[in-house]
Amino acid sequence: MLEGEVAAVAATEITEQQLVELRSLLAQMDQDDTLVAEDADRRFHIAIAEATGNAVIISAVTDFWDMRFRSPLAREVLAKAGSLGTENRMAEHGRILSALEARSPIDARNAMRDHLARVIDHLLDVTETEAVERARAATDQRRRALARRSV
Repeated sequence: MLEGEVAAVAATEITEQQLVELRSLLAQMDQDDTLVAEDADRRFHIAIAEATGNAVIISAVTDFWDMRFRSPLAREVLAKAGSLGTENRMAEHGRILSALEARSPIDARNAMRDHLARVIDHLLDVTETEAVERARAATDQRRRALARRSV
């Protein structure tokens, strides 16, 4: 909800120097080193918030990203979502950057919303798959227990 609007505001305020920084961060996201790529992803989103020039927005976005890394549950879910891959991430962040370069609030908002919607969908898919696997394992265990009783 927030980051789409942040991108829209940033599109009207962003400087060429900030765009250079975003281009650099996008290149860093393409690294094989997961820690480098994740840090660049975080810094990319915070740099967009910084482009708004609004201290409250910068603080909110920074806090959201910091919570993501402080929360054990969030870290666990994100670790399981490693299959998210870099191809979509790169394309989506590239689309956000292109919209910012075009200084298009509508395109920046939509690109950010699309990116975050895909991330959320992927995280839900991962957690749903895990829940189904746990349910199947529990059902199999109950079946084996019942089968032993009936022998």
